[in-house]
Amino acid sequence: MAGDRSNRLGIYLRDRRARLDPAAFGLGGGRRRTPGLRREEVASRANISPTWYTWLEQGRGGAPSADVLDRIARSLMLTEPEREHLYMLGLGRPPEARYQAVDGISPRLQRVLDGMALSPAIIKNAIWDVLGWNGAAAALLTDYSLLPSDQRNILRLMFTNGKGRTRNEDWDSVARFVVGAFRADVARAGAQDSVDAARLVEELSRLSSEFQMLWQDNDVVAHSEGVKRIRHPVAGLVKLEFSSFAVEGRPELGMIVYNPATQADAEKLRALVGIVEK
Repeated sequence: MAGDRSNRLGIYLRDRRARLDPAAFGLGGGRRRTPGLRREEVASRANISPTWYTWLEQGRGGAPSADVLDRIARSLMLTEPEREHLYMLGLGRPPEARYQAVDGISPRLQRVLDGMALSPAIIKNAIWDVLGWNGAAAALLTDYSLLPSDQRNILRLMFTNGKGRTRNEDWDSVARFVVGAFRADVARAGAQDSVDAARLVEELSRLSSEFQMLWQDNDVVAHSEGVKRIRHPVAGLVKLEFSSFAVEGRPELGMIVYNPATQADAEKLRALVGIVEK
């Protein structure tokens, strides 16, 4: 199995190397027997031994370290999906997530949200800022457009906003779940050591003794699916089933979609969305 992976790695490296234009790197033209960069040129750009790089292409270089793979990825000008594929071939696992601060979503993602007219849906970043939402989410959960951008954060709404406490049925259980899921998401996105996450945790610990206690418990829970009960001032109690989805190629983003748990809940949501649309 390891030998097969080494061979596939070698084939992939040779293919990526052959696709590069030497002129784009300021390298002399002249006659080249094969297209692309030479092995020693890639090795030099990656600051590794030409001999070892040659062995890697020949499928006999052994398992490279993550640092070496990153240097080779930069040397070959790989995209993020190509870098991930390089890791899978070289180490049998994806690279550790790189945290990237992001404060918006693409129009295409917004259209995905808008296409779910009767399913409240949001897209959040690694520290749970809500970056996108649809009309159903605004009607039932929170109209994020009425909040300053720095207040569109699920944890801030849960622990420092009175609506978070009154809207969530069984607030204590929901709060514990939210903190445990947040901790898991931050680590998954590689944001646990980021300044943004540290500032948010410090702020919430200072403003909410309940958050501070839950954060110190170090609980971690999966946020894949579950049930949420919202107490809405107009619709009354609405029971929702939720599912969480990763956004392909964007480990810093996650989408949560809520669906009415019963027909009665669906009717309440339909009426509420209709009121907002009018």
